[in-house]
Amino acid sequence: MDLKDFRQHAHQLVDWIADYLEDIEKTRIVTEVKPGEVRAQLPHHPPQQGEPFAAIWQDFQSLIFPGMTHWNHPGWFAYFPANHSPPSLLAEMVTAALGAQCMSWQTSPAATELEQVVMAWLQEMLGLPSNFVGCIQDTASSSTLVALLSAREVATQHQFGRQGSSAPEATKMRVYASKEAHSSIDKAVKLAGFGLDHLRKIPTDKDFAMDVEALKAAIERDLAQGLHPTCVVASLGTTSSSAIDPLEAIGKICKQHGIWLHVDAAYAGAAAILPEHQGMLQGIEDADSFVFNPHKWLLTNFDCSAYYVRDVHALLATFQSSPEYLKTAYDPQVVNFRDWGIPLGRRFRALKLWFVLRSYGVEGLQAILRHHIALAQDFAQRLDAHPTLERMAPAPFGLVCFRHRPEGWGPDAPRLDLHNQTLLQQLNQDGHQYLTHTRLDGRFVIRVSIGQRETQQAHIDHLWQTILDALPNLP
Repeated sequence: MDLKDFRQHAHQLVDWIADYLEDIEKTRIVTEVKPGEVRAQLPHHPPQQGEPFAAIWQDFQSLIFPGMTHWNHPGWFAYFPANHSPPSLLAEMVTAALGAQCMSWQTSPAATELEQVVMAWLQEMLGLPSNFVGCIQDTASSSTLVALLSAREVATQHQFGRQGSSAPEATKMRVYASKEAHSSIDKAVKLAGFGLDHLRKIPTDKDFAMDVEALKAAIERDLAQGLHPTCVVASLGTTSSSAIDPLEAIGKICKQHGIWLHVDAAYAGAAAILPEHQGMLQGIEDADSFVFNPHKWLLTNFDCSAYYVRDVHALLATFQSSPEYLKTAYDPQVVNFRDWGIPLGRRFRALKLWFVLRSYGVEGLQAILRHHIALAQDFAQRLDAHPTLERMAPAPFGLVCFRHRPEGWGPDAPRLDLHNQTLLQQLNQDGHQYLTHTRLDGRFVIRVSIGQRETQQAHIDHLWQTILDALPNLP
């Protein structure tokens, strides 16, 4: 493809993107294709000769697009949001055009320094301590793995006096998280070499937040057995219910025992740009690391995870590697973000975040988050006023969990789970909204996650009416 053809096709694609964004509400959210259906329509072998772009684009529209799930539909109430926005899309286009590999300062000075600036902007917006320093990782899962590896390295040096050690004594290390913590904690514990049997799942209180007394007791039991409490992961906004662990109390325990405290605020951390929600960060000064995802609730395309650490030296001791072929004359003066995480190569993720922050401004982003939270509060109030619909957890942000319990059914009636599974299936049938489920205290509940950029009151009204219409027809 020469540049003349590229220009023509690029204009065509931009028009298609704009039309897609304008008409996305008319699209069914979840595809109705069956497993293997898309693959069966694609060639089994690669083409030997190049094909015209028109043919490729036609196949995208007829084969690929019908099999896509539309996460940015305003009726998307599943999982957590994976937002984008027009300025973020434009930045992604520029990033792709530049094709830069931003592993170090020298490979793209502007990319490194822009990342430092936007991370400082976010730090100010959230009210994080001034001694935190940030970088962009791909996902919160990677950020948590970085935190656990750093915690292990620090503990190894302090307890065993060896850097990068895999000494047998390291098997005495223990990690703690609430039983409601995200599954990425389990995965990171395995990948960091602790082993799942060394992860302590701490019970939660009635609001599904970590029970501090249970944490304290677990740590004291391990200390009494000669074990080494190494890291506590506190969740601010759990996936199942958006529960907020008591950060300040957890931080005091960690500080007392010299335990690394990692704060996972992947979803709800964005809400801290609102003054009325910054209270959830009370005690953050005792944390060693913190993560939240602008790609969830701050209109920035996936992937973009903001990771902050208090002790940069601990981070570098864990990840820094300087083979001769990567050394430059500028290294003593600059930051090389290749040493701040697992991969050597790095995308220019800061550009899309910069585009978003400048396009919307702090006040614009605050208005969007307040709008989503207000919609969630409206939905929660409707649930609370209904005689047979139950809200199953507090709803401080954009997530509301509920179930239907018919009159005369006890709270643990055996048929309640199947009853609500049927309700969920019926709600998702028409394709205008999409919801998912979880379990709280072992009970099947339906999640309504409100946070897509274009979700408005009309979409909440439609969802509510769909629920009411489904109830009389449930078995």
